[in-house]
Order: sequence, then structure tokens, then C-alpha cells
Amino acid sequence: MKNILLIEPDEKTSEILKKALTNKEVKVFCAKDSQTAVDIADKDKPDLVILELAISDQNGVAFLHEFRSYPDWSKIPVIVHTHISISGSTTKKAWKLLGVVECLYKPTTSLKKLKISAMEALSI
Repeated sequence: MKNILLIEPDEKTSEILKKALTNKEVKVFCAKDSQTAVDIADKDKPDLVILELAISDQNGVAFLHEFRSYPDWSKIPVIVHTHISISGSTTKKAWKLLGVVECLYKPTTSLKKLKISAMEALSI
């Protein structure tokens, strides 16, 4: 079984995404803030992180830098799934250095696209 750590501050969005991503091969753990995310990652060893950049207690990019500083978590793929507009070749290069495999803009990304991206990142 593969584990996804979903970091999403909005509870309704979190529940929708959890329901869409959970199946017989995937379990989804939800965190609304960075401290909860670290606690879950420590306990449940995610195979993939899906990160909303607008988390309540810390800037999402700062969280990603911190997350990558833990040796056990340095190679876990991350999908940024956010409502914050992110673009540009420099930004893409920076994301790649942080282990971000894909950046998805919420208003234009379907649940189907997110699910496909997550399953590809998990190699399912």
C-alpha cells in the first residue's frame, strides 16, 4: 500500500481530495498545517506529498525547504496543488530542485488530472 500525505488547510477540499485519491492501493493522510504534516510524515512514511502552498502556519515554500532537510524525506516526490498562480521557467527549475514533480493550479485542474498525476508519481 502507498501512502499520500495531503497538506490542505481547507477541510472540505481535503475531504474531496482524500475521497478521490483513496483506493485499495492508496491511503491518504490529511494535514491542515505544517506541524501536523511533519507529525504524519514521521509516523506514516508517505510515498508522495500533495502540497497546497497556502498553509495556515507557514509559507508552503518554506515548509518544502524544511521538509527536504530531513534525510528520510529528501527524495519523496511532491505535487504542488495550489490556488496560487505559479509560472515561469525559473520557477520550474526551482521546483525541480525541491523535488516537485508537478505543479497544478487548482482552478484549472480537474480531480481526474490530480489523480492521474498522483498515480504516476506513485508508479501505480
